[in-house]
Amino acid sequence: MEELSNVIDPEIGMSIVDMGLVDEVKIEGKKVSVSFHLSAPFCPPVFAMMIAKDIKNRLSKMVGVENSEVKLVGHMMADQINEAINKT
Repeated sequence: MEELSNVIDPEIGMSIVDMGLVDEVKIEGKKVSVSFHLSAPFCPPVFAMMIAKDIKNRLSKMVGVENSEVKLVGHMMADQINEAINKT
């Protein structure tokens, strides 16, 4: 959660942790999964992707994390964003 507190919503300028947008963090061995939502289901997709990428990048740089998964829920383009962000 400490690392996720550095992920800033580009429209609002606040941490996604402070805004209560992180729904779940799972740690299973060396894999970390984060589920999050946005402040509105119609948030511009470019901002949704920016936040998802920032989460993914921060997780991948953490010591001991070998695999990460990011899941956006409740957004109009969640399926497309989740597929794009987790394909690597």
